[in-house]
Amino acid sequence: MFNLVIKNGRIVTADRIFAASLCIRAGKIAAIAEPGAAVTGDEVIDAQGKYIFPGAIDSHAHLNDPGYNWREDYAHGTAAAAVGGFTTIVDMPLQNEPALTDGSIFDKKLAHVSSQAYVDYCFWGGLVDYNLASLQELDEKGCVAFKSFIGPVSPDYVSLTIGQAKEAMEILQQAGARAGFHCEDYSIIKWEETRARRKAKHDWQDFLDSRPVIAELIATQNIISLAGELGAKIHICHVSHPRVAKIIRDAQLDGVDVTAETCGHYLTFTDQDVIKNGSLFKCAPPLREPAAVEAMWEYVNNGTLSCIGSDHSPCELSEKSEQKHGIFGAWGGISGIQNTMQAVFSEGVVKRGYSPTILARALSAGPARVFGIYGQKGAIEVGFDADLVILDPDQEWEITPESLYYVNKISAFVGLKGVGLPVCTLVRGQVVASGGKLIGRQGFGEFVKKIR
Repeated sequence: MFNLVIKNGRIVTADRIFAASLCIRAGKIAAIAEPGAAVTGDEVIDAQGKYIFPGAIDSHAHLNDPGYNWREDYAHGTAAAAVGGFTTIVDMPLQNEPALTDGSIFDKKLAHVSSQAYVDYCFWGGLVDYNLASLQELDEKGCVAFKSFIGPVSPDYVSLTIGQAKEAMEILQQAGARAGFHCEDYSIIKWEETRARRKAKHDWQDFLDSRPVIAELIATQNIISLAGELGAKIHICHVSHPRVAKIIRDAQLDGVDVTAETCGHYLTFTDQDVIKNGSLFKCAPPLREPAAVEAMWEYVNNGTLSCIGSDHSPCELSEKSEQKHGIFGAWGGISGIQNTMQAVFSEGVVKRGYSPTILARALSAGPARVFGIYGQKGAIEVGFDADLVILDPDQEWEITPESLYYVNKISAFVGLKGVGLPVCTLVRGQVVASGGKLIGRQGFGEFVKKIR
């Protein structure tokens, strides 16, 4: 007898789709039974006509807690994640007060958020110019990777020079830890902003021009070159353009230990959405031309980009105000943690014809391997946590503000329509969301460490 049996669904793994019943006991996948096998459970879910995916893992989320919880907090952010199919989130160290840069701050943050989370969570550690001596301590406490910026960043954080990045990689290499980088060249962006500000009036094309692809290319190539020289492990965050993905692919083929992610918005929207709609679509790196969006999908499909994250970066509506802050001062970030899975299923599987296995690779297995939690998370295998998403491939949807569980119900995804929707999310065998509604228990989410 099992605690739960999910029957009649089509299981989606990283490399195949097949019919089976999933048998869950004590929060783990205990058996994968052939269709029609006589298995019984205390509870049974009939997934007839639906896909069963491994729980999605958000490689890049800013939940802003503690410190900026008027933008987002763990309760709202993880509730939205649950409804959207993310069963584990990897939370960024900035837009926290203070940023997660040493062991004491780690302990306080964990104590603060542990009673709030609806889904499981990991921490990115901070990587700034004043905490190099704390990196090993943060690794030992359980940070799964370390986040740095090679480019402009918000006032609560600090960018690294290439020299500082080199020292950080050397330290993290000793611990076998991975450094993650926001790669845009600082000097190009700041100079292009200065050039644009000379004009009497700015428009959204000026913003796009201030963050050209070459800035992303130069910074990415510099970080890859350093990693290759040192034998370090690196992760390139939110890749926005296929030219950047190509140099990552080349480095991977040359043996550099570089992983990379893109985001749902880079696979859905274009630069024309920024020009037409303004600040709601402002993010960094910026959205790119339509041809780039099409080519990015192939780099997800071939595994160069092993993660699709949300880069959930919420704010109050007033922070997006162009009238108040100007084009360059308006908040740059897109809230997407609730809608990434449905958007990429609709855009990738329904519209472009990719196999649903692309989601199992880029939303589950890929991030689990990058952050060292594969074996516990990331796949539908016996012994793994029973983190699962039941997705109805035929359900049509339109994203509305009222459907969002965020503190601030604003997002570039509002108004988007598509087909294919997560209808049930389970974390360690417990249903936490069903039918677009949160039903889980606050505080049920657990902190997840890298498997050593």
